[in-house]
Amino acid sequence: MSRPRVALIADPTSPERCSEYLADAIGLLTGEEPVRVDSRHFAAGGPGRGIRDGHRLRLQVPGEGVDFTPDIVVLYEIPPHRRHELAAFQRLLERHDVVTLGTGTAAWRVATEKDLTVERFRRDGVAHMETLVLSRPSPEEALAAFDKLGRDTWARPVVGTGGNDTFHVTTDAALHEAAAFYADRGTDWLLSRDAGNLTPDGQRHQFRVFVLGGRVIHAREHLQPALDTPCNTCQGATPVPIAPADLPARLTELAVTATASVGLPFAGVDLAIENGGVVFEVNVQPAFVDGELDTVAVPYIRAHLDALTRSRGGHPTPAPHHRAPRAAAGT
Repeated sequence: MSRPRVALIADPTSPERCSEYLADAIGLLTGEEPVRVDSRHFAAGGPGRGIRDGHRLRLQVPGEGVDFTPDIVVLYEIPPHRRHELAAFQRLLERHDVVTLGTGTAAWRVATEKDLTVERFRRDGVAHMETLVLSRPSPEEALAAFDKLGRDTWARPVVGTGGNDTFHVTTDAALHEAAAFYADRGTDWLLSRDAGNLTPDGQRHQFRVFVLGGRVIHAREHLQPALDTPCNTCQGATPVPIAPADLPARLTELAVTATASVGLPFAGVDLAIENGGVVFEVNVQPAFVDGELDTVAVPYIRAHLDALTRSRGGHPTPAPHHRAPRAAAGT
């Protein structure tokens, strides 16, 4: 069987550099570099197009030298605010039975728009901290929500990334500032009760658990000394890797359940062990940190290759020798 031709379609404006990890994983497992394509070409209004090539899909970007028929499409590192622009492209991949884990427009939307995530968690009984969705609230409405949630809360936009637009709100003044911030941007937002997720030595902590195909493949704990700052690695939190077997059983159960609830085949789930275990969010395309080539990126690409193997009825493609991984940015 010939080596598969893999298209790596990502947004080059993203600072997370996930595509570098994924390119390394593809080269490691197939012995070939992927064909790299700017995802914006296939967004709504972009020049990219897909045409039928026999029973397969041919991808073309006129003027960019892109014209090929991939065996696998890896669609990753799409900023949250741009994901909806790729819905038509995802449906195109589905219609042509392209081997990819990057389809499922409904699941992408539910996990990306956090008000929908909360609705889904409530429907399926996924444990999470009490959360209220606010849409351009009056000062009185915002204050009533703040009081209801115990006046120790976190505010975040319905669609956001990285924690730059997330705030720990514990005073009326901070609530007013957060409400004004979201009003200026014309976005709905969520207010959630604080989980009290603090270590004995006073650091805020949470867990990022990677779920693929209904099982945990990797996890890490994030430790954040700045208690009013989101517990993301890109916000200064230190990641500590955890082997799946060493993850508390409750967190394993929650991560798998939350991923299934939103309908994703692969996700990075943020959660805390406090309050009996609660989920904060499910990340459609979680970023990698240093050392996660073998533990996350390679299994993710191998899942694509296994799906291709099943579709062909052949044998797994042997992987060439290991290469040194590249570093990646935080989440």
